[in-house]
Amino acid sequence: MSTTLLLVQGLNGLQLGILLFLIAAGLTLVFGVMDFINLAHGVQYMVGAYFAAFFAAQTGSFWLALLLALPAALLFGLLLEFLVFRHLYDRDHMAQVLATFGVILVLNQGVKMVFGAAPLQVPLPDALTGGIRVMDGLLYPTYRLAIIAGGLATAGLLWWLVERTKVGMLVRAGATNAPMVAALGVDIRRLFMVVFGFGAMLAGFAGVLAAPILSVEPGMGDNLLILAFVVIVIGGIGSIRGAFLAALLVGLVETLGRSMMPDLMRLFLSPSEARQVGAALSSMLIYIAMAAILAFRPAGLFPVRAS
Repeated sequence: MSTTLLLVQGLNGLQLGILLFLIAAGLTLVFGVMDFINLAHGVQYMVGAYFAAFFAAQTGSFWLALLLALPAALLFGLLLEFLVFRHLYDRDHMAQVLATFGVILVLNQGVKMVFGAAPLQVPLPDALTGGIRVMDGLLYPTYRLAIIAGGLATAGLLWWLVERTKVGMLVRAGATNAPMVAALGVDIRRLFMVVFGFGAMLAGFAGVLAAPILSVEPGMGDNLLILAFVVIVIGGIGSIRGAFLAALLVGLVETLGRSMMPDLMRLFLSPSEARQVGAALSSMLIYIAMAAILAFRPAGLFPVRAS
């Protein structure tokens, strides 16, 4: 593999990792603070992308669509929390899995009814079209670099909110011992609502960022949800730092593995066999990495420390 291709795939992996972090950050907080398994979190990523497509079509501006889609994703997440999820907090995990899987089915069919089954496209913002020269002979798309920069800025802001604010202190305490936080007089239901709404907005933000480079279509969040669960298991449930580092790891392993594994297999197999075996192994790499990490760190790389 050439240096240019390696750099391109590395940047693609970093971009995927950023999107995974935006999805996994909310998911790991919901799971860590609320002990709630939300399979419908990927649907909130899809809904954010559809909001972006709708508002971009109505306003003709990506930036206005972004500004409108974020509060819309927040309100939609709070609506789901009020109508469905708060009734499941005291239920067992199996009930949560079944109910949130039902939400996936309903919302996937819902967007088909409203927007149709055909993929929608969101135009790139004019200021971020074209490419930036990162080395001789390589122009990398400006918008993809903007996704990386925006994701890193969001990660920094989220770290500040969780580590340096009173709400963040309550979130960290809730992730460590939610019953004790409730016993100290904190309205744990309101805390759950804030965490859930913020997580939904982060997932929606990821959907908005992905909309101009991916097709906006029903079920687009299902595969990323699986990767997001891998991220929070590797990083440690409830840990923002773990989610960030694990998301970058998963993004790089997923992207570089798919591009390098067939070439690596050619050292041992014929070209046709190498393509088949390489494709099969590349799809397994992140799960192999997860198993290897959990063999030595069962709680993940950066587990939330119980006091």
